[in-house]
Amino acid sequence: MTTPLTIETSGAIQVWTINLPAVGNAITDNGFIAALENAVDIVNSDTAVRALILTGAGKIFSAGGNVKEMADREGMFGLDPIDQRYAYVDGIQRIPRALARLEVPLIAAVNGPAVGAGCDLAMMCDLRVASERASFAESFVQIGLVPGDGGTWFLQRAIGYERAAEMTLTGDRIDATTALEWGLVTRVVPHDELLSAAIDLAERIAKNPPHALRMAKRLLQESRTGLLESTLGMAAAMQPLAHRDAEHERRIEKWRTRS
Repeated sequence: MTTPLTIETSGAIQVWTINLPAVGNAITDNGFIAALENAVDIVNSDTAVRALILTGAGKIFSAGGNVKEMADREGMFGLDPIDQRYAYVDGIQRIPRALARLEVPLIAAVNGPAVGAGCDLAMMCDLRVASERASFAESFVQIGLVPGDGGTWFLQRAIGYERAAEMTLTGDRIDATTALEWGLVTRVVPHDELLSAAIDLAERIAKNPPHALRMAKRLLQESRTGLLESTLGMAAAMQPLAHRDAEHERRIEKWRTRS
């Protein structure tokens, strides 16, 4: 039986690979959703893991929904509207909820097309590195749908309202160069160098103390929508914990003796 999400660990870094190439790495599969949730929960309880990379098997990062199942009205796509509403809540919307509670920095290594919910999945990651073969499309409207997985929330926070509106309302695809210009990704690299570039970035993150990393990520996430005063309050509560961390004490002493 195919494992929908493969996990490889090297030191403090894990590489998660969507392993459903036969269906374009579609993420509407319940097996994949459950595997992702399980991986999140395991990593959250393991402070030895300090950085994660998410990529796709084969030539596609993710095609998002399984279009064949949609066309054939199979699975959740064959339900009546009321039941289908709850199928979204209990299905693909579990992905953004799981990644929202993920405490470890997550890098998307976009190896090819990221389409529809696949594009949104990349936006749910903290950082994005793209192969020159990558492309991005918020393509829902082209098949008469809307982003059902939270894409309208994530995309505009990555590239601003106007560009998110252009992608969402046209459904047009943008290439890796445009994605870089728009700030959708932080860098574009030759295809054969994608994973090594993502690992290099992960290593730069993973060299830092785990508790400080997790708290810094939480502050970043809360700052997206929170008020300044609430962010200041959270930072004031977290900082004393960081000051008392043994790793901070070791590093500040090393810094002091160096200067």
